Amino acid sequence: MALVPLKVPLREVHPDSAGAALEGTSRPGAAPPKLRDMSDEAAPGRRTGGTETVDTDGRTTVVTGRVDTAPTTVGSARSAVPTGGVALHVKGRILAGPEDVRDELWVVGGRITYDRPATVRDVRTVTGWVLPGLVDAHCHVGLDPHGPVPAEIAEKQALTDRDVGALLLRDAGSPTDTRWVDDRADLPKIIRAGRHIARTRRYIRNYAHEIEPPELVAYVAREARRGDGWVKLVGDWIDRGVGDLTACWPRDVVEAAIAEAHRLGARVTAHCFAEDSLRDLVEAGIDCIEHATGLTEETIPLFAERGVAIVPTLINIATFPDLARGAESKFPRWSDHMRQLHERRYATVRAAYDAGIPIYTGTDAGGGLAHGLLVSEVIELVRAGLPVVSALNAATWGARDWLGRPALDEGAPADLVVYEEDPRVEVRTLADPQHVVLNGRVVG
Repeated sequence: MALVPLKVPLREVHPDSAGAALEGTSRPGAAPPKLRDMSDEAAPGRRTGGTETVDTDGRTTVVTGRVDTAPTTVGSARSAVPTGGVALHVKGRILAGPEDVRDELWVVGGRITYDRPATVRDVRTVTGWVLPGLVDAHCHVGLDPHGPVPAEIAEKQALTDRDVGALLLRDAGSPTDTRWVDDRADLPKIIRAGRHIARTRRYIRNYAHEIEPPELVAYVAREARRGDGWVKLVGDWIDRGVGDLTACWPRDVVEAAIAEAHRLGARVTAHCFAEDSLRDLVEAGIDCIEHATGLTEETIPLFAERGVAIVPTLINIATFPDLARGAESKFPRWSDHMRQLHERRYATVRAAYDAGIPIYTGTDAGGGLAHGLLVSEVIELVRAGLPVVSALNAATWGARDWLGRPALDEGAPADLVVYEEDPRVEVRTLADPQHVVLNGRVVG
């Protein structure tokens, strides 16, 4: 079946900005604090971060369409954990795994159980096809193309992601402190990678620590302590003296830096568009590559052998032709290279999938792209040749397992999305969630 392209709303991208785009308790009345620039602060401590009628004990509850959708405003978080014996009953087809389909689950105290509660005073029921909360494994909450944004904008970004069903976000680099999100049970859970670490004048202005190789190990240690188990490097970027993408770090330095991150219990990922940096990074022990447009027949087997994951961000790669046109007169070599990477993007992703490289969904939202585009990224993976179930896995069960977070497991936080039809049959079903449940509360 031919897939009709979806319109992806883009925001203006700076010519130098190629590639940019919780489980907590609610504190009613608490406004998000002003976002702080974390570049010169001591690293904070890490945190682990139709209609249904049900009769129970003589009481009847009727649920029609969307429920509990009162708007959330800045400073007025809703409690997301049912109390007082209230249960949520989710029935239909529960997609607990690609091949694990169940008939129903219950939510009590904000957590999933597959056993009917013995005593509850009230039940709310929703019905449909159920997936774990979707995962955007590459986004940036609290950023726009020019740098940090106010907390109110960061909150809107997180709510936009939540409302499309993206309930787990890996923030792939940010200079701002968004720890206040952890105290908001109505916002997605965030796994942070600290602040980007880049070479001097070789990344987007106002985003990264811009340093030289002798400083890399120390900065990686700093961000490993600040983040939630991830560190983000900028592996390549345009070298203005060369006029094209080149690797940013010597092999021995990056190897020492990755070893230090691993010693501190953090995984390392790197932004990479081009070909040159990939072998050194993988052989140095890196855990993931963002974008990975430079994969070739020579490096794909190496990634597969080492189990290095990729997050292709195909909706971001779609901006390459425009970026190339904007820099054609000044950097013609770079522009031509970017076009080539774009032209082979689907073939690259399909070859990676065929080789067994782990692939996960990410949008790069918060740089040049708006938030809330995760469904478009899943559809792009299908266009690239992934089977629908594999594309769903990249955004749900597989991504959650990779990030160390549960899916629809017994006792897990009840973060799930309900659809009217089976998303394994038609992936565009993801664009129309009937209910979004976060921490056991229907929030959309």
